[in-house]
Amino acid sequence: MRIQLLYFDECPSWQVADARLREALAAVGNTTDVERVLVTTADAAESWGFHGSPSVLVDGEDPFAEPGAPVGCRAGCIAPLPGSAAPRQSGSWSRCSPRG
Repeated sequence: MRIQLLYFDECPSWQVADARLREALAAVGNTTDVERVLVTTADAAESWGFHGSPSVLVDGEDPFAEPGAPVGCRAGCIAPLPGSAAPRQSGSWSRCSPRG
């Protein structure tokens, strides 16, 4: 099994998601390493089939992907994960999207 965590550098929630993912794997005795993938450009996002930050891929598939959803912040910009930074107040997706 291959597990990857894709994220934007400025995503306020990726580190919390990373910790929770590792905790969940450990809780079920799964020792699979989680590869962190920093997505830095719109081209990279497209090549990964990136749906937003943070994203988890299991064997190359995003089990939480919503077809047709815009690429953007999946957690921190709208509703932060508990323990993460406060949501961004601007309402702008551009701060939470990979740079083009």
